[in-house]
Amino acid sequence: MAKTAQNPSDFIVPLNMNGLQGRMLHLPAPKGKNREILLIYGHHSSLERWWGLAQVLNRYGSVTMPDLPGFGGMESFYKIGKKPTIDNLADYLAAFVKMRYKRRRVTIVGMSFGFVIATRMLQRFPELVKKVDLLVSLVGFAHRDDFTFSKLRYWSYRTMTKVFSLSLAAAFFHGVVLQPFFIRRVYGKTHNAKNKFQGLTPEQTKDMIEVEVGLWRDNDARTYMFTTQQFLTLDNCRSQITLPIWHVGVKNDHFFDNNVVEQHLRVIFTDFVGMTINMTKHAPTVIAEAKDAAPFIPAKLRRVLAKSSK
Repeated sequence: MAKTAQNPSDFIVPLNMNGLQGRMLHLPAPKGKNREILLIYGHHSSLERWWGLAQVLNRYGSVTMPDLPGFGGMESFYKIGKKPTIDNLADYLAAFVKMRYKRRRVTIVGMSFGFVIATRMLQRFPELVKKVDLLVSLVGFAHRDDFTFSKLRYWSYRTMTKVFSLSLAAAFFHGVVLQPFFIRRVYGKTHNAKNKFQGLTPEQTKDMIEVEVGLWRDNDARTYMFTTQQFLTLDNCRSQITLPIWHVGVKNDHFFDNNVVEQHLRVIFTDFVGMTINMTKHAPTVIAEAKDAAPFIPAKLRRVLAKSSK
């Protein structure tokens, strides 16, 4: 019988991939469930941030969530002389899938930028497509035109992230701007934070800012900036994947136009099954409990996940 999931630290083990040290969360399957679920977190993330979502998915099978290079405290690609391109992240993920699953099939659940990496992996390694029994996008995207930013905001982000993806500028950003006292004083006033913290009480906002302090300190600043550049110029529509995509969008997503996302996903995948959930933001800062994550898995998707994996 699977161990009762109470604390993420009980299920986190070291992960050494391609000479980079990180961590991996693994929840064993409940009795009678045989689905193998690979959960890939998104940008600006950690294993703890998506603990609640892992718990929800664990109802349907085993759940494995690995760190990505430069995220969640894992060492970055820069340590081994590589850049954190989407191609390199996809190759890393492919190596993990081949090592972890071998002859087993797998359900892949990609969260936002994690879905982008999973898509690129299947495009670069089409032999892995047959290993996937279900592919799920949770607020995922496929193309730079999916974003709803104004031109001014779009080009501001591109300029800023290009500058701070340079080694000296990234070191300054980490050493000065990302000091905890600075994050506490400034972060809540940013455009993105105002959307994230909308509807929270002052006490809840204070708690979420503390989580943000941890995320900004744990994630490699240079990787954050470079990968932001990558998805602001993204085009994953150049190669098709012979799988249907189960996509969960957010009704009031402040990042993406759901109609445009659907058009791009239909270009890539052989079929599209769309679901929309009623949330006020793209994704919360942290989902620490299963009840907070439950809306991300709509009833239609729950029914599919509940079926035995073939």
